[in-house]
Amino acid sequence: MEDNLLPGERIDELHRNGYKIIQNVKKFCFGMDAVLLSGFANVKQKETALDLGTGTGIIPILLEAKTKGSHFTGLEIQEESADMARRSVALNQLNDKIDIISGDIKEASRLFGAASFDVVTSNPPYMNDNHGITNPELPKAIARHEILCTLEDVIREAARVLRPGGRFYMVHRPFRLVEIINTLSVYKLEPKRMKLVHPFLDKEPNMVLIESIKGGGSMIKVEAPLIVYKEQNVYTDEIYDIYGY
Repeated sequence: MEDNLLPGERIDELHRNGYKIIQNVKKFCFGMDAVLLSGFANVKQKETALDLGTGTGIIPILLEAKTKGSHFTGLEIQEESADMARRSVALNQLNDKIDIISGDIKEASRLFGAASFDVVTSNPPYMNDNHGITNPELPKAIARHEILCTLEDVIREAARVLRPGGRFYMVHRPFRLVEIINTLSVYKLEPKRMKLVHPFLDKEPNMVLIESIKGGGSMIKVEAPLIVYKEQNVYTDEIYDIYGY
């Protein structure tokens, strides 16, 4: 398989079911947020799931490894990332369980049809024009800033492709939490479960994990916070071991 790697690419171990992933460190590699989202999300037996903005396919691959879902789909607009994701799916012999589709998040409901998935996940760009400096490298900029889609685009399309009672799982930044909850409500996605992630015990949270239900009632469970110590250089295998993800 290494003969099929393009310049700058490498194969990384995922420490789940012997799975691996192809990444390019000069483009964009998955981070702790994707790993935590894959642990927070739940895809039940016979359910299908769509990952909006899948990048190199990390979330569908991890969800296939740890849940009982029947089929997983990743949607990615950057063809280079989608190509790496497809090759990672093939590397892990998961072609019958995972599809990687090239396309725009804003067109998800047109591509897949309304009410076509039980679960939607997304690790969307966190920053808009008012937040931070845009990375000069376009692949990283697209992944981090709302260049090709907005928070509302992600939530709107998640609501449209979800079946009634379906679940939407998202990881984002707490400083946009009010905007997130308001937008979820507009599209009839009711927040039901939330977990804040802290980089240190005495520091404010830098990530929030949210589960919403399409057409759900108005009640939310705020789970115990998760502390991820950055100085320990926690990565995939340590997160699995320490936090049960």
